[in-house]
Amino acid sequence: MATSPPASEAPALPLADRTIGEVSDLLRARKLSSVELVRACLERIARDGERLNTFLAVGDEAALEAARDADRALAAGDERPLLGIPYALKDIFVTKALDEAGQPLPGGLPTTAGSKILDGYRSPYASSAEDRLRAAGAILLGKTNCDEFAMGSSNENSAFGAVHNPWDESTVPGGSSGGSAAAVAAGEAFFALGTDTGGSIRQPASLSGIIGLKPTYGRVSRYGMVAFASSLDQCGPFARSVRDVALVLGAVAGHEPRDSTSVDTPVPNYAEALKGHVRDLRLGVPREYFVAGMEPGVEKAVRAAIDLLEELGAEIVEVSLPSTDKGLATYYIIAPAEASANLARYDGVKYGYSAGDDDLLTNYLRSRGQGFGPEVKRRIMLGTYALSAGYYDAYYLKAQQVRTLIKAEFDDVLEGVDALIAPTSPSVAFEIGAKTQDPLLMYLNDACTLPVNIAGLPGVSAPCGLSDGLPVGLQVIGRAFDEATVLRIADAYEQAAGFGSLRPPTAHD
Repeated sequence: MATSPPASEAPALPLADRTIGEVSDLLRARKLSSVELVRACLERIARDGERLNTFLAVGDEAALEAARDADRALAAGDERPLLGIPYALKDIFVTKALDEAGQPLPGGLPTTAGSKILDGYRSPYASSAEDRLRAAGAILLGKTNCDEFAMGSSNENSAFGAVHNPWDESTVPGGSSGGSAAAVAAGEAFFALGTDTGGSIRQPASLSGIIGLKPTYGRVSRYGMVAFASSLDQCGPFARSVRDVALVLGAVAGHEPRDSTSVDTPVPNYAEALKGHVRDLRLGVPREYFVAGMEPGVEKAVRAAIDLLEELGAEIVEVSLPSTDKGLATYYIIAPAEASANLARYDGVKYGYSAGDDDLLTNYLRSRGQGFGPEVKRRIMLGTYALSAGYYDAYYLKAQQVRTLIKAEFDDVLEGVDALIAPTSPSVAFEIGAKTQDPLLMYLNDACTLPVNIAGLPGVSAPCGLSDGLPVGLQVIGRAFDEATVLRIADAYEQAAGFGSLRPPTAHD
């Protein structure tokens, strides 16, 4: 396991690779402009974006115009923390691209969900997340590549090609939010939003060496997110520091009346919750999360992180979540079942890709057959089978019962500890193509993250070192709606360990 150099010895980072906190201070002091920040990101996208395949659409001129507006607001004394900060949005969030008359808006970005069946689709409305970030003054650069309809663990399932990891371009960045993770790691955006259905924020954050947070289900609205599995999907941020993630979460969290799954509960000041220590906390280490097949370098890095948290004053106790091994099977019944229902709307009639056949049924079958990729078809078929007559009770109903059991086990264990500490992924980034022929092997990448979605709890991944030169992630799991404690633990660890300064090779080019 490698360590990062002390801050005093670390080489100065290019502007595009710094944290929100660093550039925000410069913006407030008028030593830097938002236009300069946007140009720095656009230059990095122009240099590396096509090679890494991070973006599906970029709005250069719209971003620069928004930056000029932000600079005027800054000059007038506007103190919004994210004002003038460039960000990227996973292409699973709709962005408004049509006006009220249905005509294209200048600079409006398409929404594809990484799928041919939505290629070129333009939405008449924006997601709640984009609306809130616009109100916060953040500047949208573009839409990032993702696994088709968020189905995948490697970002190899996109209809527009695989995303490459900036740490090693022969490897995957993780998925399904791999484009967002790689964009932040590569300095193409200061933060990005992704979605996490079974680990799709935390796992790519781990493989890409950045911070990724999955909030509690209902903490951040799903309004305007293209649905995969509605009871599991959750929006969350990627950034280069825990404090940056706290700022972004504060901007996007909160009740959304247009979303029936959005919870109306107060949103704390997450940045103020970062106390810098863990001395009064009791942290549980679930023995079941050190799964068979975990890479030795990953386990070594995570064990070292746990030891450091103990040195920092946290009480470390071993705990048990005995139903963890049932999480994978439970998820791959519930998620495909919900996907089967959600994706029925893509029929070649209402919007999106159409095969153009005159016969309605033939058009329906050909549109879905040609528009969906192999992984999406696989999950639709699995879900339809699980929901079919004669199998509903044996599969779907049983999976929901196990889901209740998994949630109860988390609740019981979290009564005795403040949070749980575990690996994020059992491996570092793997070679592109290494697991595409074995779906089960690919699904095992999410073994440490799936149960958190099943239980609807918050979890964050933070870098805890390198193994074979590639990032390893430490996962912190908390009680429902207690993102503040989860972030506090990750921040204290980040400050003590020094791994927040890790950057891929491109950062020093």
